Amino acid sequence: MRTIKGPAIFLAQFLGDEAPFNNFKTICEWAADKGFIGVQVPTWDSRCIDLKKAAESKDYCDELKGTAKAAGVQITELSTHLQGQLVAVHPAYDHLFDAFAPSEYHNNPKARTEWAVQQLKYAAKASQNMGINVHATFSGALVWPYVYPWPQRSAGLVDTAFKELADRWKPILNAFDEAGVDVCYEIHPGEDLHDGVTFERFLAATGNHKRVNLLYDPSHFVLQQLDYLQYIDFYHEFIKMFHVKDAEFNPSGKSGVYGGYQDWVDRPGRFRSLGDGQVDFGAVFSKLTQYNYDGWAVLEWECAMKHPEQGAAEGAPFIEDHIIQVTERAFDDFASSGTDEEANRKILGLR
Repeated sequence: MRTIKGPAIFLAQFLGDEAPFNNFKTICEWAADKGFIGVQVPTWDSRCIDLKKAAESKDYCDELKGTAKAAGVQITELSTHLQGQLVAVHPAYDHLFDAFAPSEYHNNPKARTEWAVQQLKYAAKASQNMGINVHATFSGALVWPYVYPWPQRSAGLVDTAFKELADRWKPILNAFDEAGVDVCYEIHPGEDLHDGVTFERFLAATGNHKRVNLLYDPSHFVLQQLDYLQYIDFYHEFIKMFHVKDAEFNPSGKSGVYGGYQDWVDRPGRFRSLGDGQVDFGAVFSKLTQYNYDGWAVLEWECAMKHPEQGAAEGAPFIEDHIIQVTERAFDDFASSGTDEEANRKILGLR
């Protein structure tokens, strides 16, 4: 067994226009002060990274790593969640998702997709230049508007969508393969990859591409009422990244999984700061350890009630307390009598 690394923190939800959240050096110092030893970097935010430059210059990547190290943390992974979302967008969401791309690509879905694909390819090379072999992203979604089968879906609609999704991703996956980096899709409502079945469908559509892997986040399974522990049993070989995020689901006679179009604070399913929700993290960390997950445990903070700085301050010790320092010997070694093959045969009554 192996020991999970951490605690680390995803910077996306904390970056802002005020110090210390407005540049990479000071936010790394802030994270270290909160007790984190790693930071996951959102590549769409220029306050953290110039992604194109990182793809083209190892020296620049070494500078970023040096800045993080001087602050007391290390860069754990890069993220392209927003760019990955734009690899595949149903037209119903064009206007909303234009905000994820530079303004020159707005109202031009084809150009926006091409930009997103290039961003992912930059991320592959940037990760390689950083010496990082896993990468976080979203799959995007072509068929999400039809997640509920009413009106009845036309025959072959889902197959067509997943074939197209795989066709868009295969060149990106090949670029990551050349860089020696695994693509870890965060399984998430709103993405075509939102549970185990859809992950398997996508994996098959890519021809079981070896770079298709998973970012595990139990909070999204709580909101779907999916068994987040058995999920690890099914897919542990693909889990290469881990977001530590809590959630709760409190259905009523008025609202359930779909949430009634309510704001987050009023939804039955909502994200919470670590320890305030219903995720059994003792069991999660145990299962991941059992299956030899040795990647990072990364806090992703999202909560409709608690202040983010309180969430961060509580998050580092929470993760640290749940990381299992794996044993190098069995608990009952003290009672071992020590045997050899001859003795074992004698014990079994074999001659």
